[in-house]
Amino acid sequence: MAVYSMTGWGSAQANGLLVELRSVNGRFLDVALRLPEELRACEPQLRALLAERLRRGKVELRAGLQAGGAAALTPPPITVMQGIAALQGAVLDWLPQARALSVAEALHLAERATSGADTSEQAKTLLALAAKALDALLAAREREGARLAQLLQERIAALRALVQQAEPLAPQAVQAQQQRFLARWNEALAAASATGDAAAPAPAAAQERALAEAASYAIRIDVAEELGRLAAHLDEIEAVLAKGGETGRRLDFLIQELHREANTLGSKSAALELTRISVDMKVLIEQMREQVQNLE
Repeated sequence: MAVYSMTGWGSAQANGLLVELRSVNGRFLDVALRLPEELRACEPQLRALLAERLRRGKVELRAGLQAGGAAALTPPPITVMQGIAALQGAVLDWLPQARALSVAEALHLAERATSGADTSEQAKTLLALAAKALDALLAAREREGARLAQLLQERIAALRALVQQAEPLAPQAVQAQQQRFLARWNEALAAASATGDAAAPAPAAAQERALAEAASYAIRIDVAEELGRLAAHLDEIEAVLAKGGETGRRLDFLIQELHREANTLGSKSAALELTRISVDMKVLIEQMREQVQNLE
């Protein structure tokens, strides 16, 4: 199933009527309709049409006469115009001084006389055009979604590379710190022996204490768990993208979890290189967040 963006545009036109659909990202489905007064009765059907195929986003539907639509207007039926002419003749018989109807007035009367049938036809046309515009909107949202999914895959690959760089750094830091602990204890023992301090610990005990301190330090800076969770979250994001459909909310949660692990990685950093990796991770994750917020 495809991944859909919440950003898109679609339109359709026929018989002098133009329908446009625009959508941007939003937490829920928010539909706004901009219709001519004579077509407002179609609002419930249009809302049902949009809600059936869209789940999230701010959606605006506009309908009206297209540019040059006046040229596409059909003349009033002959019977209607004959009736208006007869009515005008009857009025002039009674009121000889009355002014004859202008073209605009005659067309207005004809429009009122045929408004029921015209509105019905326009409503059918509007619903058909709205369905076509919705197809175009969904196609645009699908194309944009595919582009966003590709960007996310690129960020995922970059994060995996950073995880691989970080994996050997913590053990190296632990080993270096262990060597520093042992060197300091040996220096302390040598100084105590030189001064003849009877309270100085035995060499074996000193070494054991140094190793215990190094082990405690290793526990404090161990980031294997964070790196494992980062890899697991990346696997889940790839699975969600592969499944498609409504991905936005789940991906948003997973991005929050990624950010949490990257923060913990930085707080446990025992090496400058590990700090740099944490910062690079957070930059990539923030870029992913911006993309995910546009997914349906």
